[in-house]
Parts: sequence; structure tokens; C-alpha cells
Amino acid sequence: MSSNIIIVDEKDNIIGSKPRDIVDKEKLRYRVAGLWIQNSKGENLLARRAYTKIHYPGRWGPAVAGTVEEGGSYKENMIKEIKEELGLQNINLEEAKKIQVSGKYNHFTQWFIAIIDKPAKDFKVQKEEVVEIKWFSKKEFLEQLENNSKEFLPNLKRYAKMVV
Repeated sequence: MSSNIIIVDEKDNIIGSKPRDIVDKEKLRYRVAGLWIQNSKGENLLARRAYTKIHYPGRWGPAVAGTVEEGGSYKENMIKEIKEELGLQNINLEEAKKIQVSGKYNHFTQWFIAIIDKPAKDFKVQKEEVVEIKWFSKKEFLEQLENNSKEFLPNLKRYAKMVV
């Protein structure tokens, strides 16, 4: 899976595409799509990233996220990632906030939200991407972010403001 990923300027306009390793090495700006899955109880489904991931292996993050590849849009990428990582199709996605992140990695993340009432064990998790998934109550999520921040993606507290 060595597809090129979209690179963008400071206003999220596409300016080209390059392989992931070049994008990281040159600290280029790229696109990411992320999904918050909630249930009707207000819990958030989080995913622990595979330990083989290049960016933040083994850390908890949103239910689904992925880098947008050449030729795709944020939403198209999200639909593909949902199917690959959790085995879900035909999900009603609500477009949420787009956030720009600068630092070790530079990207725009377009967030989506979906409401799904399903036990964690019933998702078909792609083990190459995700070690485990778990429903977190808002209280548990906030407590864990505060007390065990090294277990979560570095910007997750900022992202979580959309859903907690």
C-alpha cells in the first residue's frame, strides 16, 4: 500500500501528492479524515492504534482515521476507512469541524461524527490498523485523557472538545 498522499498548502488547497515517507521527511502538509463514533448513551468509541503504525503506535485515538490518498476526498477517504477498519458500510456521516495541526506532523483533519448503537465486540476490526476498540463514557474519556495522556494521541484532548 504505497499510494501517494495529497499534499496541500496553508489553506488546504491541493498542490500535489507524494509518498508518505517523503511527506513526513519534508514535513509537508497533508489531509486526514477522522471519525467520532458515539452511541445513544453518549459514549465515544475509541480505537487503540496498531503497534506497527508509524505515527503514535499503540495509542488511543478516534474510532477511525486515515490519511487522504491521491484522487480522493475527505468523505470518500472516510467511507473507505470505515469499511476497512471497522467493517461498516452505509453509515450516516455528519460533517463536523476541520482542524489544522502543525508541529511534528502538519495536516488538516476533517472530522465526521456518526451515531452507532452496537457493542464493541460486533465491529469487524482490521488488526493491521487497530489493536482494540472500546466504548468510553464521557467521564471515563476525560479522566483517562487527564490521567493517562501518554496512552492517547497527543492532540486528542483538543479534538475531543467536539464530542465531550
